[in-house]
Amino acid sequence: MGSESQPLRNSGIYHNLPTFSPSIKNLTAIVTGANGISGFHTVRALLDSPQRWSKIYAMSRSPPPKVMMDLLTEEQRAKVQHVKSDFLEDSEVLAKAMKDAGVEKVDYAFFYSYLQPKPPPNSPPWSNAEELCKVNTALLKNFLGALPLVNLKPKRILLQTGAKNYGVHLGRARVPCLESDPQPKSLAPNFYYPQEEVLFDYCKNNPETKWNIIMPAWIIGATTNAQMNALHPFAIYAAVSAHNSEPLVFPGDWDSWQGDAHHSSARLTGYLSEWAILEEKCANQRFNSQDTSPVSWDRYFERLATWFGVKEGVTPPADSNEGYGAFEGKGGKETPMGYGPPVVSRAKFTLSAWARKDENKKAWREIMEASGGKVTHDPFEDVEANFTFGDGAFIRVGCLGMNRARRLGWSGFVDTVEAVWEMYMEMGGNGKGGLGMVPEMKVKDSLPLI
Repeated sequence: MGSESQPLRNSGIYHNLPTFSPSIKNLTAIVTGANGISGFHTVRALLDSPQRWSKIYAMSRSPPPKVMMDLLTEEQRAKVQHVKSDFLEDSEVLAKAMKDAGVEKVDYAFFYSYLQPKPPPNSPPWSNAEELCKVNTALLKNFLGALPLVNLKPKRILLQTGAKNYGVHLGRARVPCLESDPQPKSLAPNFYYPQEEVLFDYCKNNPETKWNIIMPAWIIGATTNAQMNALHPFAIYAAVSAHNSEPLVFPGDWDSWQGDAHHSSARLTGYLSEWAILEEKCANQRFNSQDTSPVSWDRYFERLATWFGVKEGVTPPADSNEGYGAFEGKGGKETPMGYGPPVVSRAKFTLSAWARKDENKKAWREIMEASGGKVTHDPFEDVEANFTFGDGAFIRVGCLGMNRARRLGWSGFVDTVEAVWEMYMEMGGNGKGGLGMVPEMKVKDSLPLI
């Protein structure tokens, strides 16, 4: 059943993907949160192997929007069935929803459902940690409780968490982050940990089911709800800068400008997730997920300016730190590393503050009007929701080590610049369909990092 004896394949910009025996076919899956960035792109990854997957039950409160489903082929769309589900409801209610939808067999389950309670003003998106724990643990617990009520026995349940598993949002963590690193549970509440315990307990009580946990960093992928997409606000910033005939000013300092940033394309993570659940040797293991294509802000801003037609170019950091605001995190024993000075982040402005300026809101309305109806999303209507994760992207996550997956046979790769380009293509009108999230880009090539 394993992929090690099978040839590798490419799918568009995604390279060295595993293949499996053609005898593995007609599988069914539940994908929760299939209207979100990770869930939707896992659906796309699964449907890239049409003989392997015959049915995908997309469980969420609302179905993936039509413009997102239009990114799929007609054959792929026919294999997706939405099951209206609110995971804050009791397990009995969820079980009835599955029964009413005719869900009688599920080989694998992928859990991506997530709720982001609104953080306090001017606070990071993860600052309301206790509320995040309460809400998101309940989502998973209710879902797992529903499965036995309708006699569904998946072979594997995959839970996606993320780099905050290592406490990178709290302060210095060891790099690269390894799956074997101890979790800094005593430093702050984190819903990943109680979610894991709920999953482990379920598998202990249902030994026919194994588990996987996948941990990406900053996630890249086209969706109509871009609040979790840290690089969506930068397309807005670049398009408005071009419209206003202003240079693309980098807000951070030189350390940030030339530091490696590591991202996780949602589609590549979907391929990795499929590989993990189909490989028997990967059962009951955690895996990091990243593109293995580091990109600096220097390189990324250069591409942004070209893609969106910022004729005034890019303004790099100043040679001195004068005029920069500094945010100092925790140090010493209050960090996952347990020692060392605080991490200091410097910036002249935040994207959130930039987005509150009337002239930028006005420019975006003009961009929407000039698009002739192609740009329909106005992120300035909720600055907190749509720009906060962009500011968070300047926090150095560090590198997520991929050795564990590689040792077991994973070799998937995507150039992060090409993945971001593909995302903007699909969010705009350049590619197939268009989600109405950003204006069309001005050039026809991504300028990959080669």
